Amino acid sequence: MRLIALLILVIPGIIATLGIKLIRDTLFGILHPIFFHISIQFIFGVLFLLGGIAFIGGFIRHRDKKRKQTNGRF
Repeated sequence: MRLIALLILVIPGIIATLGIKLIRDTLFGILHPIFFHISIQFIFGVLFLLGGIAFIGGFIRHRDKKRKQTNGRF
């Protein structure tokens, strides 16, 4: 069971890391061929980063809520 949970967290972590790489490449002016404009690459990088962090945060919050380790609303 722990291995499945680890795999569930690794994939969004890799996506967030890819987002950081796309943002960094945008700041240094490196355009990847799949994006036709550098601003589109930056937007995808931000979306990947925020999506990966949000998924990991939601997973941890759900786990803590299930174990009754949270206090109140947040």
